[in-house]
Amino acid sequence: MDVIDKHNVSHVEDAIPPSKVEVDGYQYTPNTPEEKRLVRKIDRHLLPMLWLMYVFNYLDRTNIGNAKVGGMQKDLKLTSSDYSLVLSIFFVGYLLNEVPCNLILARSKPRIFLPCVMLAWGAMSIGAKGVTSLGGMVAFRFFLGIVEAGFFPGVMLVMSCWYKPREMSKRIALFYTASLVSGAFGGLLAGGIIDGLEGVGGTRGWKWLFIIEGLITVAIASVAFFVLPNYPTNTGWLSDSEKDLAVARLAVGQEQGTDISHKAAFISAIKDPKTWVFLFIYNVINSVGTISYFFPTLMTSLGYTGRKAQFMTVPIYIVALVISVGMGFNSDRTGQKAFHVLAACAWGIASFIIVVAVHNNAVRYAFICFGGAAIWSAVPILLSWIVTMFEGRSKRATSIALINGFGNLSSVYGSFFWPASDAPRYIPGFCVTISLMAFGAVLVALAKWRYQDRGFEGVPKR
Repeated sequence: MDVIDKHNVSHVEDAIPPSKVEVDGYQYTPNTPEEKRLVRKIDRHLLPMLWLMYVFNYLDRTNIGNAKVGGMQKDLKLTSSDYSLVLSIFFVGYLLNEVPCNLILARSKPRIFLPCVMLAWGAMSIGAKGVTSLGGMVAFRFFLGIVEAGFFPGVMLVMSCWYKPREMSKRIALFYTASLVSGAFGGLLAGGIIDGLEGVGGTRGWKWLFIIEGLITVAIASVAFFVLPNYPTNTGWLSDSEKDLAVARLAVGQEQGTDISHKAAFISAIKDPKTWVFLFIYNVINSVGTISYFFPTLMTSLGYTGRKAQFMTVPIYIVALVISVGMGFNSDRTGQKAFHVLAACAWGIASFIIVVAVHNNAVRYAFICFGGAAIWSAVPILLSWIVTMFEGRSKRATSIALINGFGNLSSVYGSFFWPASDAPRYIPGFCVTISLMAFGAVLVALAKWRYQDRGFEGVPKR
């Protein structure tokens, strides 16, 4: 009988692949009917609520693009550089607060922490009605970034404490579809609100966009307090036997999240070369995702105007949703996360080359859709690879926060890829996107060679 120390191994099944293992006296047999029922129960309690929360998290982050073409740019007298500043300052605040937030979450209750974060950003969105200048919008976006810093990396940490590596790709891909639904839904919602409520109560339509989305966000946060779980060892809707199984199948107990100080966890994370390798990769690949902030602008460059420019962003997200989910499921099925990221990068490069090379707007629109799908396939699969590479809840919390924080900092420079002076074809922006995807593919190949995947039973190289 093999006995595994849960303090030293993060994922039992990935460390040793026997038919039965023992974790602190608990006899664990992988892939039993009991484990499958447990996973389905975890899915029901965890994924739908997190998915809904992320819809409005992404909506809150990206509605700035809809507001821009809906009158904000004119009202606040924003130049192209001013708008890029408004976009990028969000990620400065985001970076500053990610590590503190994730370290707090590692030692607190997710069902309290995550809804509190959501409640705060929803209230701030409602308060955007008072913004009347560039300075006010910059301040609003900066503090919004500070508040939202606790959500996305926190979700990655929580999911890594409930699922095995071979279960992560499809679930992160499903979770990530919230951003795609948000993008599609956001265009429809923005078109309806901005046009339908323009001037109501003496308030511009783009401000009503922030207000209504903020109110819905507050309502969802209030429900999340009663729905979200905590960690496997302190979640009320698990029986004692289910808690034992949930801990044993991951070998992640409560002690593993609290046995080292915040300082020790931080030092351990920054000393691990994997933190910096994946930080750099995520920064490069994530930087091309800033194109989503300019989809409404790109639609106007293709000849669409007004509400139609908003609505034409919807098919981009629908195509990406279908393809990214398929890629995520296949990644878990094959256990080859890195190769799927490489395939997505190659596909994106080909799509954006066609966008640059052709002049037919219908063809360009189609391959903008396919290029967007490539980006949103690569990012969640890369994240599912990253979160399996670090043992210990506190260290993993720090590493995920650092990687996600610096990765999103790419939006500071990425928001300057699409200046108005490059309209209507925005060739420099597409060329930079192509180059970064190619560079990202090279980095992923090197990381695959050095660290391998943790999709099945393999332990990453040290």
